[in-house]
Amino acid sequence: MRIAVAGGTGAVGRHVVDVLRERGHEPVVLARSTGVDLVAGTRLAAALGGVRAVVDVTSVSTRSAEVAERFFRAVTTNLLTAGAAAGVRHLLVLSIVGIDRAPFGYYAGKVAQERLVENGGQPWTILRATQFHEFATQIYGQLRFGPLTLIPAMRSQPVAAREVAQRLVDLAEGEPVGRATDLGGPREEMMADLVRAYARAVGARGPVIQFPLPGAFGRAMRDGTLVAGPAAEHGTQTFAEWLARRPAP
Repeated sequence: MRIAVAGGTGAVGRHVVDVLRERGHEPVVLARSTGVDLVAGTRLAAALGGVRAVVDVTSVSTRSAEVAERFFRAVTTNLLTAGAAAGVRHLLVLSIVGIDRAPFGYYAGKVAQERLVENGGQPWTILRATQFHEFATQIYGQLRFGPLTLIPAMRSQPVAAREVAQRLVDLAEGEPVGRATDLGGPREEMMADLVRAYARAVGARGPVIQFPLPGAFGRAMRDGTLVAGPAAEHGTQTFAEWLARRPAP
């Protein structure tokens, strides 16, 4: 099966490409490195020729709601338009658990993306997952003052990117289902604890201090909004297992 992966060189996308190949499918990577500009739509129509399904795992590095919404609106509109013209039968999007109850910053862009997909006239599936294990490494040092690192208080349920990719391919192999069952990690943990474990693993020094982020988004981070509910499916690899297998820096 010929399946396109929008953002196929990213943290999840590369795993999706690997899983597709392992299962005998033909992945088509939609990324600037392969000559496809998803924001501008350049060469997208040609790349979708013969594609049955598109898996969208694109992302943008921003905390701005405006920037995130602009990015996801452009990418999603282009995928819907080009996909319809190419006869794509299934648009599958990776989203984030709880974003409709915390539509702030980057999450506002994901909410806009979901709405476009749901009303885009093309058969669709949306899989919401919790944060990946890599998230702790990404936020480490973002709020750093000398030796001190500040981490917002956040209830987390980290999941392996590889397991998310496997679930996405499962869904891409089938028919569109609309909202798929949420996917979370195997256990709930505090983000500050994950960051401390990562810092120890890489030999970093200095205290990691948890603090409550003010406002509605801060409350959502603390009250479990971003953690998968009881009806969710769960991966098996814990953060500690992922960290132990992570290549040395």
